[in-house]
Amino acid sequence: MYFDINNFTQRIICEGTPTDTVVQAAADGSCLNLYVTAQSDKVKFIELEWHFESDSGIYVLGDAWERSYGELEFKKLADNDRRMPWYFIATDKKSCFCFGVKTQPNAFVSFNYTESGIKALVDCRNGSCGVGLNGRKLHLATFVYKEYCSNDVYACLCDYCRTLCDNPILPKERVYGGNNWYYAYGKSSYGEIVSDAKVQAELAKGIENRPFEVIDDCWQVNSCEGPWVANEKFGDMKKLAEEIKALGARPGIWVRLLHNRDSSLTEEMKILYKGKRKYLDPTHPDVQAFIRSDIERIKGWGYELIKHDFTTFDLFGGWGSQLDPQINGEERWGFYDKSKTNAEIVLDLYRLIRDAAGDMYIIGCNTVSHLCAGLVEINRTGNDTSGREWQATRENGVNTLAFRLAQNEAFYMCDADCVGILKDCIPWEKNRQWLHLLSYSNTPLFVSCTDNLTDEQKADLSEAYRVYQDTHTFKPVDIFENRTPSEWEIDGKTVKYSW
Repeated sequence: MYFDINNFTQRIICEGTPTDTVVQAAADGSCLNLYVTAQSDKVKFIELEWHFESDSGIYVLGDAWERSYGELEFKKLADNDRRMPWYFIATDKKSCFCFGVKTQPNAFVSFNYTESGIKALVDCRNGSCGVGLNGRKLHLATFVYKEYCSNDVYACLCDYCRTLCDNPILPKERVYGGNNWYYAYGKSSYGEIVSDAKVQAELAKGIENRPFEVIDDCWQVNSCEGPWVANEKFGDMKKLAEEIKALGARPGIWVRLLHNRDSSLTEEMKILYKGKRKYLDPTHPDVQAFIRSDIERIKGWGYELIKHDFTTFDLFGGWGSQLDPQINGEERWGFYDKSKTNAEIVLDLYRLIRDAAGDMYIIGCNTVSHLCAGLVEINRTGNDTSGREWQATRENGVNTLAFRLAQNEAFYMCDADCVGILKDCIPWEKNRQWLHLLSYSNTPLFVSCTDNLTDEQKADLSEAYRVYQDTHTFKPVDIFENRTPSEWEIDGKTVKYSW
């Protein structure tokens, strides 16, 4: 045993000196349930620390708050100075252990692992302030510790991820097809989407499971923000959904629910940070009703998939790569409802979206990974790939596919993002490799392309769509040596890519 999960020290951090905060820990085998209650204290953090000695040569891999940004890799313990959100795996390449929290916790939990032990930081804040529990007893998180006597680190991590999520929701069939962002970049029209849907239907000819055509940011009156009504280039969104279906594809659509210029939204309904009120506050009842009406309207148009974006940025004013214990800097701010933690607020928002979406598939983009598990069918696990720059696809796409693949079908379907096809930008010999890898990965397969495809590209895309319909054995091989692994084991054979 590396360490005893029940043998730890704790420290409570409140606004001012703690007076009535009580932390309780209840052991359940290899799990530890953590609770907190306070009457008048405003609780900010709880620190837990397990003291033991570790070899500095141990390799460690952590996760990310929302998307990863090309940074995930195994590091030796002596060099591992990054905070690890949600969970991590540690190995000497002979055996390993995993430690983290179950999905949908009511706090943001991260870990530091050094040669002298492990420290967990349990973030209970509301905005940047302590949360006002007012006597409420809150279950913060369930810590899970598991050891493995195996050198197959990837298999161990797959098994561990399945112990963390009790309620994943998965699509009934493979999700694939078109998304127009990486060739259109915000400039499109009704006619262009119809043309794209025709392309996808033709590429998937003969496949019973029909492809999606997802309309990304471009269709609404304001760029990258609401109101969520069509601009003059799109017009009747219900009619467009019907036409996509008639062509043999399935309609999907993108929204940014917390950024809206609708004149009915008052300043009280927006978050105040950095001296400005800008994004919608999902703890306000009127905002909740507004979000629900937006989703229900889109569902009523006939869209079968909704991709909601920017929630982490709009809630906290930064990307996931910028979130740390001082997530909001030193400025004091909180949400309209100050009685809930940031994690509870995020969970409530995702549950609202899930309920309003009904049987629509949900893609979470810029969503908090551990909090959306069990509330979305698909999660974008990495930062944007590109139709213009191969380096972005290599760093963001390949990296997240390799190092978060263990979460696929354990938390949700992991979307490593699109194959972006723009003429005279990324050489096809590079993009073809990314397409090939995705087609065997058992993860969503989206392509951004117009009808301006070569015969070679059409043939490769059609073959990838056919391959994708089957289940494959698939894992990265050179994960200790390479941040963008070039060797992958696919259906029992080693395939090498030249990224």
